Amino acid sequence: MYKAAVIGDSASVSGFAALGLSVFRETEPEKITKLISRLAANEFAVIYITEPAAALVRDTINKYRSSKLPSIVLIPAIEGNTGEGVRALHEAVEKAVGSDILN
Repeated sequence: MYKAAVIGDSASVSGFAALGLSVFRETEPEKITKLISRLAANEFAVIYITEPAAALVRDTINKYRSSKLPSIVLIPAIEGNTGEGVRALHEAVEKAVGSDILN
């Protein structure tokens, strides 16, 4: 059975545990990179990561962009949001349906 995880600072990700996600409170680039690799190898189908954490490991995330699993989804954090998660969502929708229906 596939699992879902969330990675980011403690304040931004703690509430996800109540939804049944595996929560990883991590903000150091090297540790996030190793964590993503470990999760990908252990049946995690979806990895949510806060925008600030994702900015620290952009190369690692790009490595998985063409992979079927895991799907790495950027989510807003309590602080330090860049809008990249929303832009990525718009791009994914446009790619899937042929136009940006979210605007």
